[in-house]
Amino acid sequence: MGRELTKPGDVFDREGEWAELARFALSPGRGLRLGLMYGRRRQGKSFLLRRLAARTGGFYHQALEEERRPALDRLGAALAAHLALPVGGVRFADWAEAATALARLGAKGKPRVVVLDEFPYLLAHSPELPSALQRAVDGSRAASGPAVRLVLCGSALCVMSGLLAGAQALRGRASLEIVLRPFDFRQTAEFWGIGDPELAFQVHAIVGGTPGYQDLLDARPPRSVRDLGRWLAEGVLNPASAVFREDDYLLGEERTAAGRGVYHSVLGAIAGGATAEGRIAAALGRDQRGVQHALRVLERAGFVIREEDVLRRRRPVYRLADPIVRFHQAVTRLDLSRFEERRTEEAWADAAPRYLSGVLGPHFENLAREFVRRYASAKTLGGRVGIVGPAVISDPAGRTRHQIDVVALRSEGGRRPGVRVLGEAKYSTRPMGLADLGRLQRIRDLLDGRGFDVSEAKLALFSARGFQKGITAALPGECELVDFDRLYSGD
Repeated sequence: MGRELTKPGDVFDREGEWAELARFALSPGRGLRLGLMYGRRRQGKSFLLRRLAARTGGFYHQALEEERRPALDRLGAALAAHLALPVGGVRFADWAEAATALARLGAKGKPRVVVLDEFPYLLAHSPELPSALQRAVDGSRAASGPAVRLVLCGSALCVMSGLLAGAQALRGRASLEIVLRPFDFRQTAEFWGIGDPELAFQVHAIVGGTPGYQDLLDARPPRSVRDLGRWLAEGVLNPASAVFREDDYLLGEERTAAGRGVYHSVLGAIAGGATAEGRIAAALGRDQRGVQHALRVLERAGFVIREEDVLRRRRPVYRLADPIVRFHQAVTRLDLSRFEERRTEEAWADAAPRYLSGVLGPHFENLAREFVRRYASAKTLGGRVGIVGPAVISDPAGRTRHQIDVVALRSEGGRRPGVRVLGEAKYSTRPMGLADLGRLQRIRDLLDGRGFDVSEAKLALFSARGFQKGITAALPGECELVDFDRLYSGD
């Protein structure tokens, strides 16, 4: 294998993940070492691990949904083929025997990579498997067994992350844990080959950064924003498409989310704008405690992201993590019969307000925060930033509450909490202007009066439709204007 594993040319991006996998695969020392890779389906986990196994001459096995005996037989047959043994040459009585055999696969002088993909399928019928692997790990280390690097992979986030929790058998045994996440908005534009920033934004708002959707959507990628309706009708909104019910498929994979009605209702409430726990409960006609369990399950499963108010803790808001789930909850499910009947043109036209307020608006705010967190330079921001998120501040004099889309705190400490950025993000039909800037100035004054250090705070306006003339003269050097071009290619 050599001392380095060059990333295959057909793997897009994933530089950091490949480097970690390669380091694990080539790590010195004898014995069985354990690694985990998990993430939402269609992120490219299997693709990446197949390439790793091929590069190292390792053993890759993908489990199926089947009973215990057939699963053991399939593993034995696959291992026999890998070792060039006769058909039927490997047969396991139980998982303890299988784990011991995998721990002995290491070749002399170099580590051997072993991958068990779709691991949650095996756990469904063989809950003893983690204990069998624990004994194999401990036994191989004690006996200085062959160098084997075992990677367990799966898409059920609750199941996979739970393998290393609390008193679980594998806790403390894994030396690698990779959560494979979707591409960010800039990576997604490059992956799809879209040069128009607004078109790239809308594609990302619909399918997110999940690379597997490109293969599932047979339709030609949209060439312009005006071509988006055609692309949706042939793909995401086509009842014959595998992506049409993707939100239901994803939720069905999480075995902890039994009784999907309440979970769909919570997701729908959040997609409809109910982002606080109390408002979500009201949308479901329940008291607040009646939705807390569902929110915790959805959070652990990666469907919901819980964000604390940056300026005042213990006031969390919830947002949907998967753009495709948000799109279907806000657009498709609310008019499902017409989309199923292929009355797509009229249903899509009527869904335009929901698409604007429930999909594009929240997504633009998310990307504004991501820009500040990942791409804005220290020069732009006036220094390094720490926590970035939304916030709400009350204005007693104006008898209102201001929702702030982007708040970035200074990373450095100080006598008073330091605010680095206050930002407003709008996906609307009009340019942003002095009124939007004045609102941020008012918020800055309120924070100053409540003990926050705003002396170096930059005001930032994020607009999908540009800015009114003369706005930069209002606060020279103190205001940053971010349009689509800067969002996608500037700092």
